[in-house]
Amino acid sequence: MSRPVTLFGWFDAASAASGIAVSRTTSPARRRAFAEAVAAWILAGPAVFLLLGLFLLPVIGVLLIAFTDWQFGAGSFSFVGLANFREVFADHAFRASLLNTVIYVLIVVPGTVAMGLFIALLIESGKSCRAFYRAVHFLPFMATLTAIAIAWEALLHPTIGLVNQTLAAIGLPTSNWLRDENTVLAALAVIGIWQNLGYAMVLFLAGLKSIPQDLYDAADVDGADLWFDRLRTVTLPMLGPVSMFIVVVVTLRALNSFDAVKVLTQGGPGHASEVLLYTLYRESFEYLRTGYAAAIAVVFLSIVVTLTLVQARVMDRKVHYL
Repeated sequence: MSRPVTLFGWFDAASAASGIAVSRTTSPARRRAFAEAVAAWILAGPAVFLLLGLFLLPVIGVLLIAFTDWQFGAGSFSFVGLANFREVFADHAFRASLLNTVIYVLIVVPGTVAMGLFIALLIESGKSCRAFYRAVHFLPFMATLTAIAIAWEALLHPTIGLVNQTLAAIGLPTSNWLRDENTVLAALAVIGIWQNLGYAMVLFLAGLKSIPQDLYDAADVDGADLWFDRLRTVTLPMLGPVSMFIVVVVTLRALNSFDAVKVLTQGGPGHASEVLLYTLYRESFEYLRTGYAAAIAVVFLSIVVTLTLVQARVMDRKVHYL
């Protein structure tokens, strides 16, 4: 009969196969600890390999390319030092896209958080069809951004779009929303809010269900019996951890906005709707200025990391954990 393979037996076999001499006098505890460490690295190996291959090595490659004048497809390149970064900060198109990205984030993040919380409170206070309303509001988050952009392009059409037809029917002025410099960024921000709304709503619903009912009872005893008082003294403080997570994630998603701009406006009219990722795409794949695009990517990554760390640190000080 074959003997079952034990942890020690597997360890001895692996050590022998790898050429590691194992003394039989080694204590069982040390042999067990070493065997568990080897097993842990074997199990974590694929994830470590993917992390290195898909994240760390590309980041290092982009950092190196940012200091060169390499163009996509070119057989040679030379190091130019900080020339690409000096050109980035002197470029009017980059400054315009940076400003547009900031404005877009400042509209999308507060709008998504406020609307997500509002809808979550409405659904939680309802007595029926909660699952239906959750599914309806979460569907846009599951759809692809390209499909969403095409649907909104039809809605915002200047002549046959439902938005302008509705505004004209009630006597309000209409607009060519995606071709007007004064409205295009706001229209894209509305699309961003609509796409992220379901994600924020679901997380807020989970947070609302985790609030102990005892806290609301205590608030009633203390005289906070109005809905606004309960919201201010109990609901919002207890939703602090969830709110912090939503703000950070939605901010990252807003900073990475690209699909709607590419499908609907291509950064126009002029540079009115051009965001950082679209500038990066254009410089890299249309103009083939890979070194310059890599410098933009480094600046963009620095902004994202800095903003995320500052945002998490500032909000964490105001969060109440149970």
